[in-house]
Amino acid sequence: MSSQTRVALVTGANKGIGFAIVRDLCRQFSGDVVLTARDEARGRAAVQQLQAEGLSPRFHLLDINDLQSISALRDFLRKEYGGLDVLVNNAGIAFKTNDPTPFHIQAEVTMKTNFFGTRDVCTELLPLVKPQGRVVNVSSIVSLRALKNCSPELQQKFRSETITEEELVGLMNKFVDDTKNGVHKKEGWPDTAYGVTKIGVTVLSRIHARTLSEQRKGDRILLNACCPGWVRTDMAGPKATKSPEEGAETPVYLALLPSDAEGPHGKFVMEKKVEQW
Repeated sequence: MSSQTRVALVTGANKGIGFAIVRDLCRQFSGDVVLTARDEARGRAAVQQLQAEGLSPRFHLLDINDLQSISALRDFLRKEYGGLDVLVNNAGIAFKTNDPTPFHIQAEVTMKTNFFGTRDVCTELLPLVKPQGRVVNVSSIVSLRALKNCSPELQQKFRSETITEEELVGLMNKFVDDTKNGVHKKEGWPDTAYGVTKIGVTVLSRIHARTLSEQRKGDRILLNACCPGWVRTDMAGPKATKSPEEGAETPVYLALLPSDAEGPHGKFVMEKKVEQW
């Protein structure tokens, strides 16, 4: 591959919304599309399924909880393409509503993947994003609901235009610690581990967008968080109102914003519209 070939990459893409995003990008993105998954067999099976549809994604292993795995992907992108044009951070987990796992363990496990895993991917891959690149972090409307159920003090912190990544990390760690100590409600947190992790993803997106505007203004990179909607996946279950294809629409729209677009940037987007954070 020459470094002139454009490349888009989707995390957690062997099924569900991630898989649907890859399919759409294969059809609409002018360049290579890399499908990543933490399980090689499932990832390669997903690639074969798309090949049977006449599409040609590439596969690369990625476990966002494994720093070595992220570094290997970074090195691959640098060597093969000289960087990255589109990054869709879709990988994430959620416990089922009736899961008997203690809440503090749910909080720790969900936070590790949804927030810290996504953050680690950003740390390694954002520096590779080329001018006019696009970054999409798949968050959730649940983050907005969870935010509204936080104490006024926490809401103020999460809505701050000056919060730093270090401060956000501190708050995410505090949530997990507070659940372990059985004081999360008293400390102003809502009763949703998934929701708090997605507050983290949305706020991280705002911080990273701000940093890009300050440090790489001329590069016109656009970075946003989005909600795909309530989608029928293994995560959300069969009662959800949207198909994975419908769930992919907003992430793909943000991934393919035209090169002369001024925005959105640093926003939370749902149904292709900017939502007030």
